[in-house]
Amino acid sequence: MRSRTVLCIRKIGPSEEETLDNTNCLTHRPIEKEPCNNQSCPPQWVALDWSECTPKCGPGFKHRIVLCKSSDLLKTFPAAQCQEESKPPVRIRCSLGRCPPPRWVTGDWGQCSAQCGLGQQMRTVQCLSYTGQASSECPETLRPPSMQQCESKCDSTPISNTEECKDVNKVAYCPLVLKFKFCSRAYFRQMCCKTCQGH
Repeated sequence: MRSRTVLCIRKIGPSEEETLDNTNCLTHRPIEKEPCNNQSCPPQWVALDWSECTPKCGPGFKHRIVLCKSSDLLKTFPAAQCQEESKPPVRIRCSLGRCPPPRWVTGDWGQCSAQCGLGQQMRTVQCLSYTGQASSECPETLRPPSMQQCESKCDSTPISNTEECKDVNKVAYCPLVLKFKFCSRAYFRQMCCKTCQGH
């Protein structure tokens, strides 16, 4: 809209005039306001809010959507209808601080290799980044063991009279078991029953 002042005036001299009440002017009163610039304004870029910085740590980017909209923001036009050189950026650099360093991650211990007595059990040990990707940057000095010694309980039930007490054939070291006084251990006592009798 554009506006102007409309007054009812009367000349009272060559260069003098006075303002009267509007009712004193008998002619049609000119309008004071009228619409202007009736043509549509050109489309304009409208930027939506920035996304969060990704990734969650270290150098990354923020993104946002930029639309070509009508001046009343009710219509969306193809991007080609807005001026490309005035388009706001859709991506900027950002950072949420340093990422945590890679670390050693261990799995659960597996079963003991021996069904009776001493054996070994294994577990997985991996160096993983904070995103779970394999890495080679974990300090070797802090690497947890992937193998440990374990002991399974041996069946301590006494050998029945019907079952012969003998040295198990595959064990050829029963004399050594006796020599080093291992007969007190249930596993060796079972494997070298005959040799360990009475000891």
